Amino acid sequence: MTAFSSLTGRLLVAMPGIDDDRFRHAVILVCAHDDEHAMGLRLDQPAPGVTLSEVLKKLDTPVSEAMSDRAVLIGGPVERERGFVLHTDDWTNGDVTLSFGDGLALTGTRDALTAMSDAEHGPAQSILLLGYAGWGEGQLEEELGENVWLTADADPALIFDADYTTKWARALAGLGVDAARLSAQSGRA
Repeated sequence: MTAFSSLTGRLLVAMPGIDDDRFRHAVILVCAHDDEHAMGLRLDQPAPGVTLSEVLKKLDTPVSEAMSDRAVLIGGPVERERGFVLHTDDWTNGDVTLSFGDGLALTGTRDALTAMSDAEHGPAQSILLLGYAGWGEGQLEEELGENVWLTADADPALIFDADYTTKWARALAGLGVDAARLSAQSGRA
């Protein structure tokens, strides 16, 4: 029996042969992982036709010029109507903020949206995501054993940048893997 090793604060990078179209070329930040479940946010899939400024205006939240074209991401297929703000941990909101990894935090309240607009007191970097990816007991470990995911260190530059179309290839490159050379075939040695 192997000891449990948490992937909290690490990236999951989808292998080309993944059977689930919802995760093709996905880069997912694992926000929580224990022996009973795992929760992560996909970092590379903008929600079609939704901008951060539109969401903030609907919620009567101040919108800064810098936010006018920022995308809202689809964090995963679970609870897509629920919003999460992934941000640096230089801003937190008490018990409702989950701090994890190296300098990262997650808040699911309206206060976090307001903080995103506050350049002086809010987080240095932030993203609004709708939904999340979730795994039940042992499910993520099973997928890792089937070579569905590679794991990588979380890189804030990759996490928070807005170049969504190349994020998967860049995450692989950070592992020393050329995306063009990866095969969709999997196997075990």
